[in-house]
Amino acid sequence: MTPMTDRSNDRLIRLPEVLRRTGLSRSTIYGWIENGRFPRQVQLSARCVAWYESEVNEWIAARPRRGSK
Repeated sequence: MTPMTDRSNDRLIRLPEVLRRTGLSRSTIYGWIENGRFPRQVQLSARCVAWYESEVNEWIAARPRRGSK
């Protein structure tokens, strides 16, 4: 059994905020989710999804910077 992650202090952010922070398009994000290259969204309702802010921040931090070698 894997330990549960404590999400009590983790904010959920909606797609417009994810797009703003990552600079990616909606189609790129959903394509990368399917390929395992971006954190999976959390289904809040039938038409509402969000991402854990910490997961998006970790993904951004792990990404290579443009122009870096």
